Amino acid sequence: MTGDKPKARLPRGFLDRSESDLAAQGRMLETIKQAFELYGFEALETPFIEYTEALGKFLPDLDRPNEGVFSFQDDDEQWLSLRYDLTAPLARHVAEHFDAIPKPYRSYRNGYVFRNEKPGPGRFRQFMQFDADIVGAGSVAADAEVCMLMADTLDRLGLAGQYVVKVNNRKVLDGVMEACGLAGEDKAGQRLTVLRAIDKLDRLGADGVRLLLGAGRKDESGDFTKGAGLSADAIDRILAYVSFEAAPHQGGDRMAFWEKLFGTWHDVVGESETGREGIAELHAIMRLCTAAGYGHDRVRADPSVVRGLEYYTGPVYEAELTFPVQNEDGQTVRFGSVAGGGRYDGLVGRFRSEPVPATGFSIGVSRLFSALQLTNSPLLQGTAKPGPVVVLVLDRENIAEYQAHVAALRNAGIRAELYLGSSGMKAQMKYADRRRSPVALIQGSNEREAGEIQIKDLIEGAKAAEDITSNAEWKASRPAQFSVPVAEMVERVREVLARHFG
Repeated sequence: MTGDKPKARLPRGFLDRSESDLAAQGRMLETIKQAFELYGFEALETPFIEYTEALGKFLPDLDRPNEGVFSFQDDDEQWLSLRYDLTAPLARHVAEHFDAIPKPYRSYRNGYVFRNEKPGPGRFRQFMQFDADIVGAGSVAADAEVCMLMADTLDRLGLAGQYVVKVNNRKVLDGVMEACGLAGEDKAGQRLTVLRAIDKLDRLGADGVRLLLGAGRKDESGDFTKGAGLSADAIDRILAYVSFEAAPHQGGDRMAFWEKLFGTWHDVVGESETGREGIAELHAIMRLCTAAGYGHDRVRADPSVVRGLEYYTGPVYEAELTFPVQNEDGQTVRFGSVAGGGRYDGLVGRFRSEPVPATGFSIGVSRLFSALQLTNSPLLQGTAKPGPVVVLVLDRENIAEYQAHVAALRNAGIRAELYLGSSGMKAQMKYADRRRSPVALIQGSNEREAGEIQIKDLIEGAKAAEDITSNAEWKASRPAQFSVPVAEMVERVREVLARHFG
C-alpha cells in the first residue's frame, strides 16, 4: 500500500478480459454448444462452490483442504471449496437427483474452475472448461460417441485436417504392467515412472524411452533422470506396445490395420484378462468410428495416451492439434492437446450404493482459443461490435432534452448513451472516438431553436479527414455531418448505421 491507499494490481494467476476477447470467445463457445446439442446433450449449470467432501479423493488432504483448491469454512464449520473441475460437481448433481434424471444422461457444462497452485507461464489459477459427459451408459458405444463428438467439434471450429483424436485404454496398460510383473500396490511407484516414460515418446523417441524404462537417461544438459529399472524383456514388451505405428497408411484397409494392431497388443498383454478386455473395448470403439465414417486421420487408437490413468477406469482419449508452433526454447513442436477425457465409472458411485458408469471429455477453452488465434480462425475475426451512438451534452441546463433523445434511440432498438462527463465538445468528440461510436448527435442552442439536431457520421468523417489538410478546411466542410428535424432523428440515424453495418 502507498500511504493508506491500496495498490491496484491483479493477483497472480488471474486475467482481465477485454470486450473484443470476450466477443471472440463467445463465438467459439456458441460453436461448441451447437456441436454438443446436435448430439443430444443438454445444458447444466452447477455452482462455483461445493462441499469439500463432495470433491472427494481428488483432494490431497481433507484436513488441509486448501492444498490444491481454494477452501473456507461456513458458519456451520462445514468446509466448502471452489470447484477445481466440472466433473466432480456433475457427479454430485447426478447422485443428488438420480431418480429424476433420464439415463443415460447427456449433459454439457462450461464455466470457470479454480486451482490453488503456483501460477506460471500459461498456468492460471482460474480458467474455463467446456465439458460433455454421458452418465449411465456402460457400453463403449458411449465412448465412441464422445470421440466422434470431439472430432466434429474441432471440424466446426475450422480445424479440420489439423487434429487427431487419440484413444487408449487404462485396462490395456494395466495388462501390459501385469505381464511385466508390475501389478500390486508395492509396484505403484515403478508403474508411475513407466507412465512418465511413455508420455515422453513423442519428444524423446523409442530410444529415449528405452533408457527411461531401464537405468535412466542423461539429457543434453548433463542432468540424469533415474529410470524404472525394468528388465530387458519388460522394456521390449512395453516398447512393442507403444511403438507400433499408430495410423494406417493412406488408402489402406483401416479395419485390417486395426486387426493387425490389436493382434500385436494381444501378444504384449499376454494372458492378462484385464488387458484383453481393454483391447476388445478399443477394437469396438474403432469399429464404431470407422462405420460412422471417421477415418484414422480423425480418430485412432494410440498407446502414447497415458493422461489421467489414476482417475480413469477404461478408455481414455485426447484431442491433439498437429500443426507446428515454436515452444519456449525456440524448437518447432506440435501445438498439442486441447481436450481430453475418458471413462470414470467410479466417481458418481462414491455417493451411491450401486456403480454408475460415466464417460466424457473436457475442452481447455483458453488453450483452444490460443490455437484458433494461431490459425487466424475466421471465427475470431467476426465483425467488431460498433460502439453506441453518443449524444453530446452542450448545455447542462437542458440535459433532460438530451436524455429524451437517448431514450428515443433506445426505444427504437438503437444502442445509445448520454455523455455523462463534464468536459467540453472537443473532449466529448474524442470520447465518442474512443468508444468506437459510429454516430455522434450534436444539438446546441441554435439547433434546439430550429427543432433540429446534427448527425455526425464518425466513420465517414474519419475517411474524409484523411483528405483534409488544414483545420480551417475541416471547419468549413464539416465532413459527414448534417442537420435533420428532431422528429426524423431516429430514422436518419438508422440509415447511417445501415449504410455501415447492413
